[in-house]
Amino acid sequence: MQSRTGNNKLIALVSNSAWSVYNFRLDIIRSLQQDGFDVLVIAPPDEYSKRLEDAGCQFHPIRFNNRTLSPIADIDFYYQLRSAYKSFKPDFIFHYVAKPNIYGSVAAASLNIKSAAIITGLGYAFDRPNLLNRFIRVLYKFALSKSTETWFLNKEDARIFLQAKLVDVEKVKVLPGEGVNTSYFKRVHKKPSAAKFRFLMSTRLLKSKGVAVFADASRILRKRNYDFECHLVGFFEPHHPDSVLVADLKKWEDEGLLSYGGFAADVRPELAKADCMVFPSYYNEGVPRCLMEASSMGLPVITSHNRGCKEVVLNNVSGFLCHINDPFDLADKMEKIMSWPEHERQAMGIAGRAFMKERFSIENIYTEYSSTLQVLQPD
Repeated sequence: MQSRTGNNKLIALVSNSAWSVYNFRLDIIRSLQQDGFDVLVIAPPDEYSKRLEDAGCQFHPIRFNNRTLSPIADIDFYYQLRSAYKSFKPDFIFHYVAKPNIYGSVAAASLNIKSAAIITGLGYAFDRPNLLNRFIRVLYKFALSKSTETWFLNKEDARIFLQAKLVDVEKVKVLPGEGVNTSYFKRVHKKPSAAKFRFLMSTRLLKSKGVAVFADASRILRKRNYDFECHLVGFFEPHHPDSVLVADLKKWEDEGLLSYGGFAADVRPELAKADCMVFPSYYNEGVPRCLMEASSMGLPVITSHNRGCKEVVLNNVSGFLCHINDPFDLADKMEKIMSWPEHERQAMGIAGRAFMKERFSIENIYTEYSSTLQVLQPD
């Protein structure tokens, strides 16, 4: 198999889906390629595998489920990764999400390959102090002792790991999210002023992302006799324990609280039609991509005072923060943004886009990749 071009170093990216690598890290891949690296993506295959190959990556398929609790499946996943690493011999590996972080870090260390574990958010496993949480902590403590670096997308996640002594402080790096391409997500002409005010929520359809909170806030505002639209786009995860029920979504639609537009492969047209992005998450977020994309396109945003979310919003400047899991406070903030003059909402959007370019642009994030590879490249 062709693993590298000439003397180019080979960088591997390991994640839970080809879709996530393509949608969240394609700009990083292109920057790596521009700097003379070859890129290998290791992930379960889907319709985005070919797109990654068309973008110049090598793609190696693996089998795994990030949510299974089967020890046999996890051992199999470890040996799949170790076999791939032994065959391709990457010079450095970036792991994303829990199981690649855990089993990939151990597999890489067993072959003396340097790696970074990127904690993209604490997710469902850190939501409550149960057996799963304790088990994950034990695994992380062992695995992160093997990684070369451990990256977090917000300071609170890093603090949790450090206080629990799951990672050594000298290995820790905190990034401002995974970045947004502000040239791709750019301001567009606004819709006609006569159209109804439109709120948009773009998310995975999990309860803890705040979908029900969004529906309840819509119900509260309709009882106050406001005339507006609430639109929801995103994809179901039917086997996830926190998944929104199809029956609930249908009930909200039947009540006229929101309309569901399915999964949007390109969310920009939806953002262009919206007046405000709403994301009332109480999930253990890293830094939500949906908020960065909306702000980059010049939309004011309303999100919860939750880890990962609050870092992306300049409260009362680029948007509003609302109380966690509180539809009444969310409704108040939605009412407030609707009542503001158009020029003030535009000023919010302009401030949000400037904040994205200054702090969250993909160029800033790639600087962190580049500096790690400069220092840690094997001789």
